[in-house]
Amino acid sequence: MDTKHILPADIESTSMSIITKELEEAGIVLPEENAPVIRRVIHTSADFDYAENLRFTENAVARAIARLQEGAVIITDTNMALSGVSKPSLKTLAGEAHCFMAEPEIATKAKADGTTRAVASMSYAAEKYPEAVFAIGNAPTALIRLSELMEAGLRPSLIIAVPVGFVNVVESKEEVFAVCEKYDVPCIAAMGRKGGSNVAAAICNALLYEATGKTDPSKRWK
Repeated sequence: MDTKHILPADIESTSMSIITKELEEAGIVLPEENAPVIRRVIHTSADFDYAENLRFTENAVARAIARLQEGAVIITDTNMALSGVSKPSLKTLAGEAHCFMAEPEIATKAKADGTTRAVASMSYAAEKYPEAVFAIGNAPTALIRLSELMEAGLRPSLIIAVPVGFVNVVESKEEVFAVCEKYDVPCIAAMGRKGGSNVAAAICNALLYEATGKTDPSKRWK
């Protein structure tokens, strides 16, 4: 076994080189603007299907980067995704990241309304941070609620629609993507069943690294 790659920056750089080479060998040409996001998701998942199933509204990446550079807030639907978002990059940009799913008041609100904590947390977050980046990697009901809120006037900076699973997953992604296109809200979605909290965090980090100019891992692993 090759043990020369032991530092995080070396491992990441080599991994990205492998990803680029295998994409080229497969004849897959990534759109330049979207490539950093797609490569980051492949790096996180080791799944090259994301080269085909990640879908972007027009200029979604550029618009999201611009908002992050202004200090945008990121809202996740799981604490796992929240923990995976790069805090040093957020700090550089004076940004914040939050997950309200485990807050007692959210559980109380969900029970009172007869809904899910995902729905209640999205309603709360949308009221508190209406221009946030919403990164959804687990709950289709969160995407459905965001679709409803956008129909009622919510205009987030970005919707990351990547829940994983079998029930309402495909449909919720298709619905929120269509609503985002309707109202010119940037959206990045993993169409189909694949996704997850790790994918949501990976997309956030790809955008944060672009926004901070730290795409070179050696600038992050010091």
